[in-house]
Amino acid sequence: MNINASQREQEILRELRLAGGSSRITYLARRLDVSDETIRRNIKSLEAKGLAEKNHGGVVLTGAVSRTEQPFQARMDENATVKKVLAYKVAQMIKDGDSLFLDIASTTAYVAEALSNHRDLFIVTNSMAVANCLAGKNNNRVFFAGGELRAHDGGSFGLDAIRFIQRFTFQYAILSVTAVHADIGFMLHDVPEADLSCEAAKRAQTRIIVADSEKMGRRAPIALPETSSFDILVTDKKPDTAISAMLEKNEITVVLPDNSTPEKGI
Repeated sequence: MNINASQREQEILRELRLAGGSSRITYLARRLDVSDETIRRNIKSLEAKGLAEKNHGGVVLTGAVSRTEQPFQARMDENATVKKVLAYKVAQMIKDGDSLFLDIASTTAYVAEALSNHRDLFIVTNSMAVANCLAGKNNNRVFFAGGELRAHDGGSFGLDAIRFIQRFTFQYAILSVTAVHADIGFMLHDVPEADLSCEAAKRAQTRIIVADSEKMGRRAPIALPETSSFDILVTDKKPDTAISAMLEKNEITVVLPDNSTPEKGI
């Protein structure tokens, strides 16, 4: 079917809204089944109309992202190679037909991409990026938590989102953190994120934290309670002695990437 430039611009705007206001050009091209150059031409037109603007290899809806907050796309681009490797490792742990919760983070968005060849998954998420990636594919069932949708990252939070999650149980909760500290454990910047992560962890048989090595030794304002309730930490380097001792004390298994490499396109 032939699609004119105006129709494609509307599709790009729709995809940007679903992704929380920003996206990579390559992701848009893959979603719309066109070339990167075609997307760039349409973006120029959207820029001229004041509807979107280029942003570090991607595009962002004009006015969609607060200048005081880091855009979701910026977090996707940060340490992207390592995040893809970790995502691929997590995907190797998931079998066709498994049930899982995926949170709002950029790393878990890469996990969703790494799961694109899995089938019959039962997915609960509060991330528009995750839902958009996995819904309608390979007989997956995707359930999106209701609540207030944040413009800067396409995440749903609040009491309605938590109540929705309470209706499910999962084999796996795949969660992200901002910091991993030897004295405190796992930490986040945002109270609503922490509340939702804790509720998802309660509903899961196996709780997986995915965090690259740059998070090690950092601090953040919000500590996740009951560090011992988590089961696995997937990271790219062996933690230092102090963090390793904390993980061992809480019986958390550290999983590192092996020699496997992400499949093309992940």
